[in-house]
Amino acid sequence: MAQNPDETAENDAGNTPLPAAAPAAPVGNSAVSVPTGELAHLRDLADRARDYVEAASSANTRLAYASDWQHFSGWCRRQGLEVLPPDPQTVGLYVTACASGEAAGGQKYAVSTIERRLSALSWAYTQRGQALDRKDRHIATVMAGIRNTHAKPPRQKEAILPEDLMAMLETLDRGGLRGIRDRAMLLLGFAGGLRRSEIVGLDVSEGQSEDGRGWIEILDKGMVLFIRGKTGWREVEIGRGSSDATCPVVAVETWIKLARIAHGPLFRRVTGQGKTVGADRLNDKQVARLVKTAALAAGVRGDLSEEARAPLFAGHSLRAGLASSAEVDERYVQKQLGHVSAEMTRRYQRRRDRFRVNLTKAAGL
Repeated sequence: MAQNPDETAENDAGNTPLPAAAPAAPVGNSAVSVPTGELAHLRDLADRARDYVEAASSANTRLAYASDWQHFSGWCRRQGLEVLPPDPQTVGLYVTACASGEAAGGQKYAVSTIERRLSALSWAYTQRGQALDRKDRHIATVMAGIRNTHAKPPRQKEAILPEDLMAMLETLDRGGLRGIRDRAMLLLGFAGGLRRSEIVGLDVSEGQSEDGRGWIEILDKGMVLFIRGKTGWREVEIGRGSSDATCPVVAVETWIKLARIAHGPLFRRVTGQGKTVGADRLNDKQVARLVKTAALAAGVRGDLSEEARAPLFAGHSLRAGLASSAEVDERYVQKQLGHVSAEMTRRYQRRRDRFRVNLTKAAGL
């Protein structure tokens, strides 16, 4: 089923080695080499170049691409086809197998998954210094047919509205470090309209970790988040709430104080029966689990069965909740969510009045 690209969850597959019959495409820094007869300064430049290659894509993206390449190369091996050089006809047959359920295990993949796999193959071939022509008729025409046949409207997660969030906060343990941390993550994620990776990617201050995606700065009137995204840096401003009990800034300050965090990742694992704060950064999937667990415990969408409710909630429920409930000019919501277009922001606004501008009446009917 097709998904909003901004809501598509990261691929869970691990970065496992590729089959011997299909050598792995370079993933990350292996795409950079030093010329023959290298000098010391060239070796240093090559090391820096590898770092930049790593920084060009997120760790989750690299893992997903590695998994997609492994899936493709495994399919080629079973069909007796070669992965090199890039052959549009082979790729066209592969995406057809993915769409029709003949790739592996009889599973029919969503159009969004197939399109991501095409991107992964293009990236992998580029890392090898070769190009896959996605405009070739064997790929482009087949993909057009797949979209016309299998594409469906975007599948949206349920929005967590303010009253839902309040109920979710009540399900958390107020006396334990884990509950204090989870409270801060929920409030910060909602008020900032953050993606789950942006929540766990924050550091306490600037330049404190290699894997961080940004940092926080707490001021008298609120908090500013500096976040590195796919298109560069953006600032997210979060004002203080009307009550300490629901203020995201107070929640973060409380977590930092009680967890005694002065350096490095902001949100970390809590171990030892909830009494010990580790040094490692939380995985972004923890945010999705937190939202789902708290929403179910709070009875959000209690009109539905447990089985029907569970798939409705994920990390993006917080972003959708802010977009749906903030009664301000749309451009401010768009800026907070980091969207390039207002149209993307509107996809998150579950409460939006679709008929505020009535062209039927405006035309005189």
